[in-house]
Amino acid sequence: MTIKLLYFASLREALGVSGEEIALPQDVDDVAKLRAHLAARGESWQVLEHSKKLRAAVNQSMVGNETRVKDGDEIAFFPPVTGG
Repeated sequence: MTIKLLYFASLREALGVSGEEIALPQDVDDVAKLRAHLAARGESWQVLEHSKKLRAAVNQSMVGNETRVKDGDEIAFFPPVTGG
């Protein structure tokens, strides 16, 4: 399965990339497993698995970690945003 990933705000700066398209192993089938899979890349990527405040959206809809991912999905990760 191939998905498109987007990283926003301070997360984009920390990772040094704004987005990518990746092929996932068959056992990575939800947001939690995706976060763990990406965190395995190394130190700066650990925030994806360990940050409780990090938000995720699948196909532009806010989701929880239990949300399934499918081939062709667009998954975005971003820290909480405040505004005024």
